[in-house]
Amino acid sequence: MKVSTIAAEEETITINAGGADIWGSHDEFHFAYEKIEGDFDVSVQIQSLSKAHQYTKAGIMARTDLSDSSQHVYFQIFPDNAPRNKNNGGCEFQYRLAAGENMKAIYPDQITAGDKFNVDFPNAWIRLKRKGEVFESHFGKDNVNWNLYSSFTLEMPEELMIGLAVTSHNSEESTIAVFSSFQLID
Repeated sequence: MKVSTIAAEEETITINAGGADIWGSHDEFHFAYEKIEGDFDVSVQIQSLSKAHQYTKAGIMARTDLSDSSQHVYFQIFPDNAPRNKNNGGCEFQYRLAAGENMKAIYPDQITAGDKFNVDFPNAWIRLKRKGEVFESHFGKDNVNWNLYSSFTLEMPEELMIGLAVTSHNSEESTIAVFSSFQLID
């Protein structure tokens, strides 16, 4: 895992990342983060995400530590809206209950969700909020109107590493994710 910190004054954040995946019991990805204590509300616009693999992904992660098998929650998008597993549009909420365990994912109901979770760069905004042990993920197209994607309860430490996580899902090829308007409210 490659790590860096997020500079709040940066208007645009570009992450060039490789890595096998953020899934299973071990992760390979790039992570730009800040340490935060307690509740938070993070949003970011994803301007673009190049496709190195069908499962290339970029998004907002809250992680307990920098080990490759850390407990975490991750709201992410794919480079397009192609069908994958049970995803709805180009989004997916993933989590690892405890260090070293296999990750799982949450998906809204396809029928009621319609196309409100379809990615359409650069109009792809994601948001991750924590209130106590409840983590909410939201997707929007304009940073004003948000659609709740998931709500998940998980006991995690007060201090977490919050930031942008990107993987190409292809150890031989990199992806480029361009983020803007990163906002962290704690």
